[in-house]
Amino acid sequence: MVLDKLGESLSGVVRKITRASYVDAGLVKEVVRDIQRALLTSDVNVKLVMELSKKIETRALQEKPKPGLSRKEHVIHIVYEELVALVGRGDGFRLPTRARIMMIGLQGSGKTTSSVKLARFFSKKGLGTYLIACDTHRPAAYDQLVQLAEPLNIKVYGEPGTRDAVQVLKRGLEKAEKAEVVIVDTAGRHKSEEELFEEMKALSAVFGPDEKFLVIDANIGQQAGAQARAFNQAVGVTGVVLTKLDGSAKGGGALSAVAETGAPVTFVGLGEGMDDFEVFDPERFISRLLGMGDLAALMEKARETVDEEMAKDFMKGKFTMTELREQILALKKMGPLSSVMSMIPGLGVSVPKDVSAMTEEKMSRFLYIIDSMNKKEREDPKIINSSRIKRIARGSGSAPEEVRELLTYYKTMQKAIKGLKKGFGRRGGPRGMGQLARLMRGMK
Repeated sequence: MVLDKLGESLSGVVRKITRASYVDAGLVKEVVRDIQRALLTSDVNVKLVMELSKKIETRALQEKPKPGLSRKEHVIHIVYEELVALVGRGDGFRLPTRARIMMIGLQGSGKTTSSVKLARFFSKKGLGTYLIACDTHRPAAYDQLVQLAEPLNIKVYGEPGTRDAVQVLKRGLEKAEKAEVVIVDTAGRHKSEEELFEEMKALSAVFGPDEKFLVIDANIGQQAGAQARAFNQAVGVTGVVLTKLDGSAKGGGALSAVAETGAPVTFVGLGEGMDDFEVFDPERFISRLLGMGDLAALMEKARETVDEEMAKDFMKGKFTMTELREQILALKKMGPLSSVMSMIPGLGVSVPKDVSAMTEEKMSRFLYIIDSMNKKEREDPKIINSSRIKRIARGSGSAPEEVRELLTYYKTMQKAIKGLKKGFGRRGGPRGMGQLARLMRGMK
């Protein structure tokens, strides 16, 4: 999960407010102190923290709750709004139909990996994407691009051994003429800042990029602001990509420092996987940090992962062991369960690592058990009696208790799916989501 410690602390603030008997000046001051500690621990600038604290305290004590909000909800909403303002507002990144994107930044910031992740992002949206390797100073840059991009069926153009980045770009543009999105990976700092900027300016003049994305390692904390400011003044940054934001102790400092420069954070890297990359939305980001979940992101991730036919079967009410097997495989593809669970309202951002590890191990065990069933048992689990349980257990190398646990899980999930179907049909909202959340929490 992104910014684990900060998320744990801030979701703790929300729990403190919701569990309080009433809201008074004492509670507000206590909440403000907790927020201060959380942000300072995450390397957010002291001045920004104090300004934020003052705003939260003043608003919580002086503003009247909006119609329909309780006093507790009012205070939580103020905390949410001020934290969103801290990390930056904006309309977010809008998906173009065609785009030329130039990736810039310091050496070691994760620029090459981010270039591939960005290409992957666009290709999943159905856009033809092409990468041009213009980092001619780092010997392994082209090889790294190819190694990461080829398994994803993303085309790469480069000329290993050629030093003239501008000429490489010109020839690469000819090859990428039909691509809807062209991404150019440039060199990081190599000899001097001036030389770096001059090469970037020359590449920009030839390329004519729609976007210039500055890639910054979140681990540099507050120094991210100075880097964003320098690059913005030199070449005009249209967006910042923050890498290694997952669990970074200085991630809060990097986010707030960049926001202060006025250069919008456009994308964030949330892990090592090529899909651990998403558009930065301040509102959704803070919502997840506060433990409020992010159903929009969860649904988007599910749409990219879950088979369309399986989704149709769910909505028709069909749910056998075969569908359960496909669902478990889809969950595994969606990434670490701690990340998936953090998007579900009510589960919060903090999922103990031992729990998520056991959960993934349990999912693998369930797959072995399902694979040991015959076709009739998978299609109609009600026929599985004691003798069948023993046979399935032997075939999967499991204990009979584990087979029974799977059957219980199946029945509970079947009810949850029916609840979801009814909820979407009647109110347009997932009535079974709470049941699913409890189910995932109990899958240990």
